[in-house]
Amino acid sequence: MTDRHLIVGAGPVGRHVAALLAERGSDVTVVTRSGRDTGIAGVGHAALDASDADALSRAADGADILYNCANPGDYTQWERAWPPLAAAFLAAAERTGAVYAITGNLYPYGPVDGPMTEDLPDAATDHKGRLRARLWSDARHAFEAGRLRGAVEVRASDYMGPGVGGNGHVSRVLPAALEGRAVTMMGRTDLPHTFTDVGDVARTLVAAAEDAGAHGRTWHVPSNAPRTQAQALTDVLATAGHPPVRVRSLRGPALAAVSAFSPLLRELRQLGYQWERPYVLDDSAARDRWGVEPTPWDEVCRRTARG
Repeated sequence: MTDRHLIVGAGPVGRHVAALLAERGSDVTVVTRSGRDTGIAGVGHAALDASDADALSRAADGADILYNCANPGDYTQWERAWPPLAAAFLAAAERTGAVYAITGNLYPYGPVDGPMTEDLPDAATDHKGRLRARLWSDARHAFEAGRLRGAVEVRASDYMGPGVGGNGHVSRVLPAALEGRAVTMMGRTDLPHTFTDVGDVARTLVAAAEDAGAHGRTWHVPSNAPRTQAQALTDVLATAGHPPVRVRSLRGPALAAVSAFSPLLRELRQLGYQWERPYVLDDSAARDRWGVEPTPWDEVCRRTARG
């Protein structure tokens, strides 16, 4: 019997999950508001508002796994967009019996003093970190109460790879850098920082969702050794045959001044701690459990350069 998967979101992670599952012969449907075709062979598509619990439940009926790969388009409106969306996911998973697999991030931890492991508390004080922590907490409690057949979240650091675009700190400045222009990056650009390939997020998410013994907790996506922002950008440029460019740092009073005129930067400024100290992911638990290794760094850089 063919396994069935419903993926909400056609961003870089959702597309990679869909391609991975379709390639092995699974029954895959990708849901977006528009229902646009991803162009991935063997993948079905549906248009619906995923914050409509009834509509999402109908779409998920018969699915083995429901993947939350959603990413509300307006970063400044998460407080409005995420709660009804998360509630609909929980309702759909509870009604249909589908395993609920969540694409998470590192915001819930807040500022850290050393490598991040999964046993760190979700101690964020900024509103985005608290929001993301609450989304996972609600799912975990529903699973522990027996209302969900399975629930798991995988957490990754800043994305690299194809399709990331403005959602990645390296990809955001890459077009200008490819033209040889100086670029500006958030915070310090000389500190070690973990970057995660979106394809590795997809592989880990599928592995965690299909492993019942992995449910009820978070897992970190296997990622390459940390690089500084400046080095990561330089490495991507090198794979495309381009020389390094000057990398400026936006932080402190300059960031505060610019943020006064930019809602997006005001949001990012709350997370500026990620770029003011080493920000390193410990992914040993996932590597040990599933044998998942990150995509080689040179290939990550080539994939990022291709966009």
